[in-house]
Formats: sequence, structure tokens, C-alpha cells
Amino acid sequence: MSAHTPHELHDEFPHDIEAMHWLKLGNAHFSKLADHYHALNRAIHRFETEVERCSDFHVERLKKQRLNLLDEIAVMLEDTEPEPIRA
Repeated sequence: MSAHTPHELHDEFPHDIEAMHWLKLGNAHFSKLADHYHALNRAIHRFETEVERCSDFHVERLKKQRLNLLDEIAVMLEDTEPEPIRA
């Protein structure tokens, strides 16, 4: 398997890395969504790179779940106010 798995959250939301960090620390629901997304994304990557096998139907179903999680994460990131910058 390659060292880089496509579609990681930091790739999907490169401008929200700090917000994701704070949400993971302070929001249990966001943390759970991010963990679920990570596990789902890794599984899809294993199937796409043929490390593991499964049907095309199953992979497509997993991709739809991943997209739904991305949508929910995006909404939470939009609703997050940025942390104040401390000098």
C-alpha cells in the first residue's frame, strides 16, 4: 500500500486543519465523525488498491458513506469560529 492515502481530511480541508484539531479536542461528535471517516477512507483505499477484495457495489456504497461524512464535517467546520490568534 502506498504511503499516502488519498482523500485524507487534511487534503479535503487544507485551510481548516487548525479548526479540525480544535474540534477533535473539544467536540466528541466531530471526533467520532473524523475517526469514522478515517477508517472508512482507509478501507476504500485498501479495496481500490486491491490489498483487500470486495464487490464494486460495496466500494460504491462505502464511497457514498464517505461523501456523507464529508458533508457533515464540512458543515461543522463552517459553523466553527476560528480560535483567536495569540501574540
